[in-house]
Amino acid sequence: MPVLFLKDQFIYKIVLPLPPQPILAIPTPMFSGIVETTSQLLNVEQGQQVYRIFLQRPQEFDDLKIGDSVAVNGVCLSVEMFDAAKMQFSLGHETLQILKWQKEDWQNRPANVERSLKLTDRIHGHLVTGHVDSLGQVLRSEKVGENWFLSVRISQTLRPFVWKKGSVTLHGVSLTINELQDDVLEVCLIPETQKRTNLILFKAGDMIHLEADYMAKAFHRFYQLQGHHDKI
Repeated sequence: MPVLFLKDQFIYKIVLPLPPQPILAIPTPMFSGIVETTSQLLNVEQGQQVYRIFLQRPQEFDDLKIGDSVAVNGVCLSVEMFDAAKMQFSLGHETLQILKWQKEDWQNRPANVERSLKLTDRIHGHLVTGHVDSLGQVLRSEKVGENWFLSVRISQTLRPFVWKKGSVTLHGVSLTINELQDDVLEVCLIPETQKRTNLILFKAGDMIHLEADYMAKAFHRFYQLQGHHDKI
């Protein structure tokens, strides 16, 4: 690709070689993992390999449009219909498979919801795509003083993307990993997170939506494409 520039009244042309390997395209995240509020499940309709869910529309969601992206329990979903009282979304085949979706799980606790970011927004959590990687199993859910601790067992496939003091998304909530032992991570919920999200309603044995840091996954994939398997 030629690049032209002017120096001492002469025009110089530099030809830059194409990169030997394809450049990794990193998807643009849409959320920050800072849950705005919770929303109650109102109804579920079963279609052909699709479930349509109806959630209570929060008062804060005053700028909704058809097609908008909303993170619901950490899952990026598109607004299909809304009115003053409710919002409609569809859970497709891939989402149902990843979540092992059970209606009862969503009826037992309100859903964490977050509207997509604007380009001018501050990012108070970390960059989140809303593409849940897998389910984690809650091993511990305990209040200690004003803090609430969750310990979650993750799948081995996500182990390369988590580290102590790194970021993780649990049910749509951006959290810092306080401790990591083998395949078990621990996070601490401050009082504001306890109040604003549904995480304190999880108990030992429950399954929770987990999304690993997308930047870690992107770099891991980049090194795979470069053939540096021995360095990852």
